[in-house]
Amino acid sequence: MNVIRFSDLCAAGKARGQRVFIRADLNVPQDDAGHITEDTRIRASVPAIRMALDAGAAVMVTSHLGRPTEGELKPADSLAPVARRLGELLGREVPLVQDWVDGVKVEPGQVVLLENCRVNKGEKKNDEALSRKMAALCDIYVNDAFGTAHRAEGTTYGIAQFAPVACAGPLLAAEIDAITKALANPKRPLVAIVAGSKVSTKLTILQSLAKNVDQLIVGGGIANTFMLAAGLPIGKSLAEADLVGEARAVMDAMKARGAEVPIPTDVVVAKEFKADAVATVKKAQDVAADDMILDIGPDTAARLAAQLKQAGTIVWNGPVGVFEMAPFENGTKTIARAIADSSAFSIAGGGDTLAAIAKYGIEQDVGYISTGGGAFLEVLEGKQLPAFEILEKRAS
Repeated sequence: MNVIRFSDLCAAGKARGQRVFIRADLNVPQDDAGHITEDTRIRASVPAIRMALDAGAAVMVTSHLGRPTEGELKPADSLAPVARRLGELLGREVPLVQDWVDGVKVEPGQVVLLENCRVNKGEKKNDEALSRKMAALCDIYVNDAFGTAHRAEGTTYGIAQFAPVACAGPLLAAEIDAITKALANPKRPLVAIVAGSKVSTKLTILQSLAKNVDQLIVGGGIANTFMLAAGLPIGKSLAEADLVGEARAVMDAMKARGAEVPIPTDVVVAKEFKADAVATVKKAQDVAADDMILDIGPDTAARLAAQLKQAGTIVWNGPVGVFEMAPFENGTKTIARAIADSSAFSIAGGGDTLAAIAKYGIEQDVGYISTGGGAFLEVLEGKQLPAFEILEKRAS
């Protein structure tokens, strides 16, 4: 993917004295009192801001926060807590600027945070007049917000059309590199793990990956639907019986290429969906009518772990069982440890996946952890993300 990289512009001295507009993803969770409860996204945005300041630029940063009503700034939608945290991380005051579309005062070596961009009328609909006004604020536009790369909005697409220069920040560039390495030029075998409660929400991803991967490991409710397609009993487990045909088509497409969808040979079942439910390991064909499958069994987990250790590239989206409950976490834990021990290049994304990575302490052993949930899923579907598309156009 050919895009202009902000790091290259800075290295060449092309950012000195320039007005740089950074679209970051600072959409962090807060408690009822407005205190930030988890600041990963803010910390991830700091390198681009430091890079711009060190290069001698006048720096403007903006982001969305929550889902504000356009034209109305309510206290709960304000980036004020983000400005404070950003100031702590940068070791300097970061002024928060309201009503910034018609002009921003900022000098080289300074940084300001522009109030919640989704409050501006026309942001969500990518209004051209708004986009041109924002583009006029800067000499260089930097997109460093992969989490919003699947949306064509004013600050993610429109401004990139009209700014004098439009480029990818370090976080976005790292995502592009990881995605290219994992999906465009993967080292084989390429193994994908796609898990979740419903096949319907990930059907297009499964169909897209079935054309490319060597092994497609399914987990959660998705695996139950595939077990039905393989003629196995699943009791009262979560599944989508109406999508058995689609699951079978994915299995057939894989088989035709000499690839496979490994179906669980044993599972962990319970009579109730509770953390203190009695967990029983059963062979897949022995699941009773009143059983709920809540995890893959130890034999299946060991077999999948062995396959992951032989992989060249691993793409991971979703835990394979109810890992939040101790009796049903072994499958996800085994797979997480196998990914950590594998020499394969691994890329992981999605909220539950990141929670599992944190729970088992393997952050340092995953090749790349994607910061974008929806954007990561759309990449797996084979879609061209709007933010990538416009940056490629501008680079050419």
